[in-house]
Amino acid sequence: MKQKFLKWSVVSLVASLAVGVVSAQETNEVELLRRELREMREHMQVLEQKLGSIEQKSVVVAAPVATPPETPPVGSSAWKPADALRVAKGGAYVDVSMVATFAVGASTASDIQGGTQLGGHDPNQRGFTVQGAELNLQGAVDPYFRGNANVVFQLDSGGESFVELEEAWLETTSLPGNVQIRAGQYLTEFGRINTQHPHTWGFVDAPLVSGRLLGEDGVRNPGARISWLVPTPFYSELFFGVQDSQGGTAASFRSRHGGVGYLGRLQDEGQVKSAGDMLYSARYAASFDLTDTQTILAGASALFGPNGSGTDTDTQIYGVDVYWKWKPDNAHAGFPFVSWQTEAMLRKYQTGAATSVDLTGDGFPDFVPGETLTDWGLYSQVLYGFRPGWVAGLRGDYVTRSKSAAYEVLYGADPNRATRWRISPNLTWYPTEFSKLRLQYNYDDRGRIGQDHSVWLQFEFLLGAHAAHKF
Repeated sequence: MKQKFLKWSVVSLVASLAVGVVSAQETNEVELLRRELREMREHMQVLEQKLGSIEQKSVVVAAPVATPPETPPVGSSAWKPADALRVAKGGAYVDVSMVATFAVGASTASDIQGGTQLGGHDPNQRGFTVQGAELNLQGAVDPYFRGNANVVFQLDSGGESFVELEEAWLETTSLPGNVQIRAGQYLTEFGRINTQHPHTWGFVDAPLVSGRLLGEDGVRNPGARISWLVPTPFYSELFFGVQDSQGGTAASFRSRHGGVGYLGRLQDEGQVKSAGDMLYSARYAASFDLTDTQTILAGASALFGPNGSGTDTDTQIYGVDVYWKWKPDNAHAGFPFVSWQTEAMLRKYQTGAATSVDLTGDGFPDFVPGETLTDWGLYSQVLYGFRPGWVAGLRGDYVTRSKSAAYEVLYGADPNRATRWRISPNLTWYPTEFSKLRLQYNYDDRGRIGQDHSVWLQFEFLLGAHAAHKF
C-alpha cells in the first residue's frame, strides 16, 4: 500500500513540474511577444515622425508638380496583352510597343510609287509592301518631363531597307497656366492627318492633298512648339511652333527633292542664316459636344517658311479641318459609331526666276520665270462601325491648281500639279484591338494620264499597349 502511494506521489510530482515548466515557457513567450510588439509600435511612431517631417519639408521647399503615373509593383499580377510592356524604376518608366503594318495588292498604274501613291507609307509596288514596323517608346522622364520616340523600319520598292527616326521629343508636364512645351523631332501641328502615324489612319494610304502639298512623309522636323489650353468651357487649344525648314520632311520648303526639278526649278536647301530661314507653324483647335451622342472638333492651321527655288522666296500653306463623331449611349466596346473627317489645304508657292531645268529634253537648261503658284485640294471620309470589330469606310480625294504656271504654258503641263481625283471604299476587320485586316479599292482619275484601278489588302499587328491617340 505504501509502495502504491509512493508511486502516485512521484507521478504527481513529475506532472506538476512539467505543467510548471510549460506554464513558465508560455509566460516567457507571452512576455517576449509583448516586448516585440511594444518595440514595433515605438519604431512605427519614429517612422511616422520622420515621414511627417519629410512631408512638411517638401511642402515648404518644392513647388507643386505633376504626379507621374503610378508604377505597378513587379509581379503584382499576371501580364495581359492590354497592359503596357513597362520598364520602370521609381517615378521614371518607359512603355515599349511595336506596330507592324504590311500591304499586298496590285494596280493597273505603271508608276505606283510617286504616281498613284504619293505617301511615303503607302503601298509602293505590286506584291507586298512593308508600310512600316514602328517601335514606340514613351514614358515619364521625371516629375517634370515625359518623352516619346518612334523608330520605323521600311523597305522601298527596290527592296532596300532603311530605318528612320520619325519622332523623338521631350514634353513638359508641370508648367503653370495650362502651358506645355515640346522640343525635339516631332510631327508638325497642322490639320489631323499630319500628326497621325499611319497605323491610326482609317485607310490604307495617305490622302492625295497631304502627299502633294505636305510631302510624302508629311511635315516633321527638329524644333520646338508651345501649346496653351485656353480656359474655356469647351476644349480649346492654341499651338505655335518653330522648326528647321530644310530636308525631305519639309517638301514644300527648303528641300532639294533629290536634285530633280520641282515645279519647273532645281531646288537649293541653303543654310540657316537668320530667323527668316526657319519654318513657322500655327494651329487653333476647338471641340464641342453637340448632343449627348455627338461631338465635333474643328481646327485651322498655317505654315510659313522659305523654299529652295530662289534666294528670297517663300511658301505659305493654310488648312482647315473638321471631325464629327456619333456614338449612341448604348454603345458597347466603341460600337456602333459613325465618324466624318474632312480637310482642305491651300498652298502659295513663290518661285524665283531661273535657268535651270531641262524641261524640253533637248539637253539644254531652259529659262523659267518667277511667279507664285497656287495649289489646293481636299479629302472627305466617312467611317461606319456597324458591328463590333467591323468598320466600313469611303473616302473622296481631289487636288488641283487655281491657275496655270507660266513655265507650263511655255514647256507643257507638270504632272506634280495636274488635276486628279480618287474614290476609295474599304472594309476593316479588327479581330482584337491588337490586329487588323483591311481591304481597299482605289479608283484614280489622273486627267491626261488616265484612269487606274488598285486593290490593296492591309494587315497589321500590335505588340504591347500603344499610347493613346488624340480624339
